[in-house]
Amino acid sequence: MSELVVSVVSVHSGDHEDLHKDSRESALVDAEGFPGDGHRGFTRVAWQGEKDPEGTVRRNERQWSGVSAEELAIISRRMDLGRPLTASTLGANLCVEGIPEFSQLPRGTRLLFPSGAALVVEETNPPCKEMGLQVAAAYETNAGEPADYRLFPKHSIGLRGVVGVVDVPGLIRAGDRVVAEIPK
Repeated sequence: MSELVVSVVSVHSGDHEDLHKDSRESALVDAEGFPGDGHRGFTRVAWQGEKDPEGTVRRNERQWSGVSAEELAIISRRMDLGRPLTASTLGANLCVEGIPEFSQLPRGTRLLFPSGAALVVEETNPPCKEMGLQVAAAYETNAGEPADYRLFPKHSIGLRGVVGVVDVPGLIRAGDRVVAEIPK
């Protein structure tokens, strides 16, 4: 197992129709996820295109989502956005800095916070057309043109972050130094 120390840039939670999340100084996560979040819960409903038939109630492996500042910068540059993408816009609960290939963290990686909280990575968060529409509604290119929603899925492949579950409840704060335990 290898370890990296990273910083929490921002913390977010929310349940908005347009998928964005509200910025917070901190969040007291529990075994169901982030308080007030749309992905909170022990179970979720399968959507179209998953292995289980659409509507099947299944274990929620998406209690939280995270992105990295480094990968957001790459997507922003590839899409030629006039301002950097934010974790809030992309509906992520956490933005970290210090792991340039954050989206490539393997399943089972543990993020250990100073409070004792622990989050576990379940899988990579794939890009989607709906998030592309969100980005297009909120961003312009450097030339002042509306961002093209079709570019987001293309330019964010392998950079969209990760999703996972809460392993140990606790407080997560912007500015926290986090140990990432990465299995071999």
